Amino acid sequence: MPDSTYLYLVLVLPAFIISLIAQAMVKSQYRKYSRVASRSGYTGASAAQALLYAHGITDVSIVQGRGTLSDHFNPRTNTISLSQGVFNSNSIAAIGIACHEAGHAVQHATGYMPIKVRNAFVPVCTFASYAGIPLALIGYWLGLGSLVYIGLGLYAAILLFQLLTLPVELNASSRAIAIIEDKGMLRENELVGAKKVLRAAAMTYVASLLVTLANLLRFISLFTGRRRR
Repeated sequence: MPDSTYLYLVLVLPAFIISLIAQAMVKSQYRKYSRVASRSGYTGASAAQALLYAHGITDVSIVQGRGTLSDHFNPRTNTISLSQGVFNSNSIAAIGIACHEAGHAVQHATGYMPIKVRNAFVPVCTFASYAGIPLALIGYWLGLGSLVYIGLGLYAAILLFQLLTLPVELNASSRAIAIIEDKGMLRENELVGAKKVLRAAAMTYVASLLVTLANLLRFISLFTGRRRR
């Protein structure tokens, strides 16, 4: 069996399957709890607003976006964009997701260090996603070992970026759950559902990290292993 095929089957394919499972889980949990209305009367938008006010933040806009599970906070425009199924919905899933995104806004407003470090890597990660493997390939075919290592180093920066993202996402969820409990947005039995949705979403980041790690190990073996032969 060729090395590339073997490494793909042993490293990348299992990680990719885990990623698919994680994506399926978050969609499943979202579907389940987006159909269960909370008893508090909060919508996704009003829940996010309440979390911001609880931290004294008044300069963040909350708007309705498009798509499903497309919710995000944009620090450049200071805007929380909530998807159609979250913005006006009073479901358990909507409140959990909206407060999670508001948690990111709080991180930016309070100068949360991990998100500062993560954001500092965004330009490097963007460049690495386009140039990392092409540079390694060019270096491999031209016999330029230094270029190979530069390319692999750039690809490793993507892994570091994803690793830095994990505590940021987990912290945003922790902030969300704390305010949801404090403000009584969800009852105890409802809060279990919100936690499941946010936990499933966090697992997609873990799965993406595993896929990148598997690919990095495969590329290292392919590019550096063959050069030593």
